[in-house]
Amino acid sequence: MAKPIEQVAVLGSGTMGAGIAALCASAGQRVLLLDMPAKDDPRNALTQGAKDRMLTAKPAMLDDAAKAANIEVGNFADDLARLKEADLIVEAIVEELGAKRALFQKVEAVRREGSLVATNTSGILLRAIADGMPARFRQDFAVTHFFNPVKLMKLVELVPGADTKPETMERLAAYLGGPLGKGVVRAKDTVNFIANRIGCFWLLAGLNEAEAAFAAGLGLEELDAAMSAPVGVPSTGLFGLVDLIGLDVLGLVAENLKANLPGTDRGRRYAALPGAVAAMRARGQIGRKSGGGFYRMQVGADGQRVKETFDPRAGAWRPSRAALLPAEQQTLAGLLLGSDARARFAWAAMGQTLLYAAELVPEISDDIVGIDRAMRWGFAWKQGPFEMLDALGPGRVIAKLRAAGEPLPAMLEVLQRTGAANFYRADGKEFLGRDGAYRKVA
Repeated sequence: MAKPIEQVAVLGSGTMGAGIAALCASAGQRVLLLDMPAKDDPRNALTQGAKDRMLTAKPAMLDDAAKAANIEVGNFADDLARLKEADLIVEAIVEELGAKRALFQKVEAVRREGSLVATNTSGILLRAIADGMPARFRQDFAVTHFFNPVKLMKLVELVPGADTKPETMERLAAYLGGPLGKGVVRAKDTVNFIANRIGCFWLLAGLNEAEAAFAAGLGLEELDAAMSAPVGVPSTGLFGLVDLIGLDVLGLVAENLKANLPGTDRGRRYAALPGAVAAMRARGQIGRKSGGGFYRMQVGADGQRVKETFDPRAGAWRPSRAALLPAEQQTLAGLLLGSDARARFAWAAMGQTLLYAAELVPEISDDIVGIDRAMRWGFAWKQGPFEMLDALGPGRVIAKLRAAGEPLPAMLEVLQRTGAANFYRADGKEFLGRDGAYRKVA
């Protein structure tokens, strides 16, 4: 029987590292939190500061403030040798390949036999990190991609490398899904894994396709109204979520996609910020962290807080206005299968995202269930892409594509070829596999 994970080391005490450390401590594990040493005393200033913030953070990072006692702090210079005590070592430092590889070389020199090593990277390929590392490291190494905020977001994408041992994956899955209570989705070593591959396609498609919607007279608020309740997305909508993520981050994601997506991938057409949005990023108007992106809160002359909306075409702020969709567009099918400018935008943004997901089996996931769970658990969508296609009616989507002379994505081809009516049946307990056979949802 594999040794249970009782001692965890977390490398990096930023937002994600601190969140992972707090989660493990709340689950009862002993945690060693390490980061760069401070230039002056105290040398553990970074990690101690992260631990202190766990006690005051809102929402709370720890289940119980007393669980902070499970966390010891240290630094890479003085305490790296203590990694030999850890059953699991999780790296959560800056998203820079060279920095990760350099740290892992030091980790491998001190870790003990049988320990597991994981990276929380959100976009760097596992094989790039592991390239040239010893066989022992590659066998014990995987991606454990948590989502922010770590405590609240259910999804962890678990990604093996070519040499990762099955035992490594089983131990990690058991720990993540057991003591940590996460929803584990097995992903593949592909660009941005599952949730960010599809979710960022939706965001970038929406930003780019909004140009035509603005030209048709629609405002930002109307587009966000379309990209929220009717499609089962949180009330932030699309532009509100971009403000939360930040155009600085989304711009880097677009650059990564452009550099790494296959040449025929549907996502390449949106692997850049449109001109007006790129200009916002260039001048530092990147979202909530800069005081405003597409939306901001201001204090009016009467002292009341006023919400304002940025018009990218005019390059100016204006008071935000309420946006109500007509009754017939307050459902998924009513919106995406309509014909007016709002429906055309919704199809170009979300409709294309559903088609993109249907193209990516088995590239990013062996089955549709993994993709649907990743989007529900990682982006808080009410339904995953294939569940949405079922809600629309796959036959209607196929007819729409045929009428437009567009090819069918792979999984829609499977559905049509086999004569299946939906991707799920038996009240969602069975799903359509890529071979055309239905299987039990595990």
